[in-house]
Amino acid sequence: DIDTGKPVALLNATRLTDMRTGAAGAVAAKYLAPKPDIVLGLIGSGRQAEAQLEAVSEVCALQEFRVWSRDEKNAEALISRYPQYEGKTGSLETVCDCDVLCTTTPSRTPIIRDSWIREGTHINAIGADAPGKQELDPAILLRAGVFIDDYAQATHSGEINVPVSEGLYDPALI
Repeated sequence: DIDTGKPVALLNATRLTDMRTGAAGAVAAKYLAPKPDIVLGLIGSGRQAEAQLEAVSEVCALQEFRVWSRDEKNAEALISRYPQYEGKTGSLETVCDCDVLCTTTPSRTPIIRDSWIREGTHINAIGADAPGKQELDPAILLRAGVFIDDYAQATHSGEINVPVSEGLYDPALI
């Protein structure tokens, strides 16, 4: 309470982070998706993938969602928690064949190839959250419009951090 200083709520920071990141992805999808009725692709099947699914489904009509995970059982478990949507697992390449792609892995090497991304696909690349992490082939960035929410964070530890540090992407293109 601002007047008394007494706590009025206890919040789990992990869940709060999930909600905040999901909300940011939903705002981006709402304004940058190629159309309002979408096929959603999820790379990863953990908390952040779930947060993206929940938030994006609030602003876009899901025709279907597709999930790739290193462990297919985890992908199937995510799908089973959302029976209200048509969900299926697939290879990295088939999951990338979508309208909105959310990448949520801790990868340190690009796992999403440029040739898998069709023109107009919107990507929420959120897995790269520390220096050295990278999920996307840098060629994707060179043919995309890149939008970020925090310049210092994105260039230091976001998806563009490795391509920027290696001279493969000019932050002036953001």
